[in-house]
Amino acid sequence: MKPKSKNRKSAVAAKRGVATIEEAAQWFAKQNIEEIECFVPDLAGVARGKIMPVRKFLKAGNMNLPLSVFYQTITGDFPDLEGLIDTVQSDTDIVLVPDFATLASVPWAQDPTGQVIHDAYHPDGRPVEESPRQVLRRVLSLYHAKGWDPVVAPELEFYLVEKNVDPDYPLKPPIGRSGRPETGRQGYSISAVNEFDALFEDMYEYSEHQGLEIDTLIHESGVAQMEINLRHGNALELADQVFMFKRTIREAAMEHEIYATFMAKPMAAEPGSAMHIHQSIVDLEGRHNLFSDSETGGPTELFYSFIAGQQRYMPAIMGILAPYVNSYRRISKESGAPVNTQWGYDNRTAGIRVPPSDAANRRVENRVPSSDANPYLAIAAVLATGYLGMVEGLKPTAPVDTDANLRGVELPRSLIESVTHLQACAPLADILGASFISAYSRVKMAEYEAFMRTISPWEREFLLLNV
Repeated sequence: MKPKSKNRKSAVAAKRGVATIEEAAQWFAKQNIEEIECFVPDLAGVARGKIMPVRKFLKAGNMNLPLSVFYQTITGDFPDLEGLIDTVQSDTDIVLVPDFATLASVPWAQDPTGQVIHDAYHPDGRPVEESPRQVLRRVLSLYHAKGWDPVVAPELEFYLVEKNVDPDYPLKPPIGRSGRPETGRQGYSISAVNEFDALFEDMYEYSEHQGLEIDTLIHESGVAQMEINLRHGNALELADQVFMFKRTIREAAMEHEIYATFMAKPMAAEPGSAMHIHQSIVDLEGRHNLFSDSETGGPTELFYSFIAGQQRYMPAIMGILAPYVNSYRRISKESGAPVNTQWGYDNRTAGIRVPPSDAANRRVENRVPSSDANPYLAIAAVLATGYLGMVEGLKPTAPVDTDANLRGVELPRSLIESVTHLQACAPLADILGASFISAYSRVKMAEYEAFMRTISPWEREFLLLNV
């Protein structure tokens, strides 16, 4: 399936050459862009920012937002900040600096519009620890100090669903070009993907227009469940691409009167959606895969220690990999998702899988993160645990070649439990930042309390007249 547009490559090439405000001005003029969306990803991965005329953007250079954007819950509320930050500080402006490497057009906008992701700093130049993009930068700086450079490749699952304007009604699969919804699971079916050809052609066009490098598109095992694989590369760039792709497929789907959802478990009878993260580590100078011995081609001690770190610290990052109450509906033995901290060679039941590969491409796939996770934080978290394993010289358990889920549930099963693990893990606070851990934990607890104020249909069905 190819994009419909034939003139997108020049726009992408121009975008990649932009590094300064002067080059940005030239790019805006060439693309006839007069308006720009300026945003930063918040804790939920929501784009927060401002839309402004290009002339104002070029004159200002940077923009300001209140620090509280990184303390907003998914419901739009704010947690109790007592003892964390005071009200005055939460209203204090932070400085958002554009990363021109992310500059792109907004292909679904009616008028020529640009977009650019920003990094968050305090007025004195310090990075804002609560900013997910800065959390990932912090982890990458630790790797770079060792002469290491992570390479990642995310695989992102999502559902297409019929428009649903009443949250009390269950989601349903959408109508395809045949005029009928899927009635059975069509894993890897080409014809099932072709049901939504027009939508995916727009998705590919929009993605190419923004420089998003999609590797493959497949139909997953759920009804109208799809998976996009992104090409491997720099961890920050790939997090940006996942963030941008989520916006892109939602916009493309809505143009076709369909919703695209990254909820971890949107339909009770269908499998959950994951964001598998493939990871390898190369040396900064020679770009050699540090998971493979340069002489024998066999696995190295760093490879095993990386796995061991993810095994040991997986429960502590579970609140980041599974960030909402809905996420834990996916973490069950019946769902097909891994519920363990085991590892194995080409074993998809294990939380940590080593895919078949040659020595140059030896990598580790973490299969635990759900698709609702913030890509910056999920990538930062799994890389942080691997880093701890390598610097601590940890040893993994023996690889598992049977169904790893038969060993029982080894991961936290609730958001409360996961946040408790995160708060108690001092090594992760050192790597991810104590301010981030405090902010994230407080936001997650507030979201859990908001959820607990809602009475579910299950409770009315089975408790109303029976207890």
